[in-house]
Amino acid sequence: MDEKPKGIWKKSLTGWRGLLLGWLILMVALAVILLIWLIAMRTPIARSGDELRLFVVVGVAVTIIFLLASFVSFIRWLFWKHWRRGLFALACLATLIALFYAEEDWRGWHAWNQFKHKWEAKGEHFDFVNVVPPPVPDEQNFAMAPVVASCYAAMLNKNGNRVKPYNTNVVNRLEFDLGDDYGYRTAGAGNWAESKMTDLKLRLELFATKTNLFTVPIPSSSPAHDVLQVLGKYNATVEELRQASLLPYSRFPLNYDTECPANILLPQLAAMKSSAQLLQLRALAELQNGQSEKALADVNLMLRLTEAIRTEPFLISHFVRIAMWQITLQPIYEGLAEHRWSDAQLVALDAELAKLDFLADYKLSMRGEMGAWSGIIDYLRRHPEQIPNVLGMFGGETETQNFHPPLPVKILTHLIPAGWFDQIRLRLARITVAFYLPTADDVQGTASPAGVRRAEKAFEAEMKKGATPINFCERVMLPALGNAVKKFAYGQASVDLARTTIALERYRLAHGEFPESLDALAPQFIAKVPHDVIGGGPLKYRRTADGQFVLYSVGWNETDDGGVVVNQKGGNVPDISQGDWVWRYPAK
Repeated sequence: MDEKPKGIWKKSLTGWRGLLLGWLILMVALAVILLIWLIAMRTPIARSGDELRLFVVVGVAVTIIFLLASFVSFIRWLFWKHWRRGLFALACLATLIALFYAEEDWRGWHAWNQFKHKWEAKGEHFDFVNVVPPPVPDEQNFAMAPVVASCYAAMLNKNGNRVKPYNTNVVNRLEFDLGDDYGYRTAGAGNWAESKMTDLKLRLELFATKTNLFTVPIPSSSPAHDVLQVLGKYNATVEELRQASLLPYSRFPLNYDTECPANILLPQLAAMKSSAQLLQLRALAELQNGQSEKALADVNLMLRLTEAIRTEPFLISHFVRIAMWQITLQPIYEGLAEHRWSDAQLVALDAELAKLDFLADYKLSMRGEMGAWSGIIDYLRRHPEQIPNVLGMFGGETETQNFHPPLPVKILTHLIPAGWFDQIRLRLARITVAFYLPTADDVQGTASPAGVRRAEKAFEAEMKKGATPINFCERVMLPALGNAVKKFAYGQASVDLARTTIALERYRLAHGEFPESLDALAPQFIAKVPHDVIGGGPLKYRRTADGQFVLYSVGWNETDDGGVVVNQKGGNVPDISQGDWVWRYPAK
């Protein structure tokens, strides 16, 4: 009598079926255990990144074990009964794999080299070595002056190599005790974009409560005098900085030769910005104390510090420069508002401001970013196991040599075709040179918000083509370039507003009032009146009933809002995406 066939649940689960069921049970058990642990520890899943990463690693490891076991079982079956067919199938499989890698490698290499040769013929360069600033003699280098070197010597030597461990005996003389950052931005701080003057009395109160500057009681005479007395402990440092600023070159010892540009440290940025903050307070107090020549000297030193990091081919370096320029602009603004600058001082100021070209700096920094990406991608091609680290998937170690991924991750990343790295490099460079670089025209002195919108649409369209590893890397590695263009445009617009206002003040000194229109300024008070960086039209200007004026750019929305400043939601900081970019003085 024939035996009835067993149901699926009564069959013996052996071979690949047993392995599959065991794997599923193990994965479900791990998920349940992890969920119970998270609930028991009252840990929100959104904040349990380490545990989830551990679960993913375990899951990948179990999956690989399952696949290997299944493959071994399949091979045993194949060779035991059909060994000739098995050998042929393996040969075909190996050939297909080899063809896949050869095709992907050639396709990536060919596409990248075609693109590279096309754009290099137009003058573009994509290798990191092309954006590295040339060496300068140490004895002529601002960055090598002892007072400046103190800001990085604890972690970098003069060749840019890391000091391991950090030298704790080095004292950073460019780290100043001015109160916490939040207090610096709120307690009495002025803001030219809001027509807000600095309240030095509130600044003194911040010093008293948040710093160790008051080592001895200071007799109160005036807030300006007291601020200068309090900051007097830094006078020697400022004078050393001033002497160092006379050196003709500035190149900080960054390790541009490092295998991975992502490992380059930039400790000098915080030091340059903190120095500008100190000098701003000194200049503001000097102006209120009737010492405009000293204030001008400190403003010029701030401009020199801003220039000291200009050749660095990193977007972050230029963002810091723009922030330093805004810090420098406040004493210029307040001196103009209170008519404390003489005509000769205004001429000297305008000559220095005319050297600032943030639209050209935008081009420099974007080409620097492309060079850095190229260097990083070359590094990842040689060390693909570092991909999760560089992309921040495992927390992002500062030094890639300290990151050792789990074995399954290391195996998977080394299976990536080399051509995919060229594809990533191509995508990053193409969106930059074809769309983002043209949004700023340093020859015409204009920036295009409409061009940025086109670039962002092109980028999003590319991202919608499919969820691929190449698209993922492109989205992670490409910064918010639209916001970058906007920041550079705002920086240049503020330079142009300041230079135009200097010419207006010179006209007032000569004629006793501000002119009816900007046409009266050139060429006597300024060689050429700057145009609006947005659109290229004339800056908007009108005199007001109180004898003052309103001067503005139409701003990023490309709309003349009548000189209205729009603040960010829930705050009192101007939103440079909305409204106009306005220069006006506080109401008397």
